[in-house]
Amino acid sequence: MSEKLSILVRVDLDHAKAQVLAKGHVTVHSIQALYVVVKRANALKHNLDLELDVRNARVDPEALRQLQVCSETHHLPARIDPQQTHCTLSILAPRRATTHAAEFSHAAA
Repeated sequence: MSEKLSILVRVDLDHAKAQVLAKGHVTVHSIQALYVVVKRANALKHNLDLELDVRNARVDPEALRQLQVCSETHHLPARIDPQQTHCTLSILAPRRATTHAAEFSHAAA
């Protein structure tokens, strides 16, 4: 899997739905790009249901925790969205977030 983050957005304005698909490696640094894309998608239509699909990405545990907080609070981080616009975000997470120990033990096997 690539370290580079790749993001694709699918929007259905008639049904007020958008899907953001991410592939690659989601870290606490690269997550900023996801936030910006989600913010832009959320601005397309009021009450848009957003789905963030990171099932095919490698997601660091802290990055996944941050995404889950956004989903639970219905807001993006204030540094990304100072107005704190309501954001209905559901996360399709990988089965498990990556950890360096898991990667190491997997590589050693």
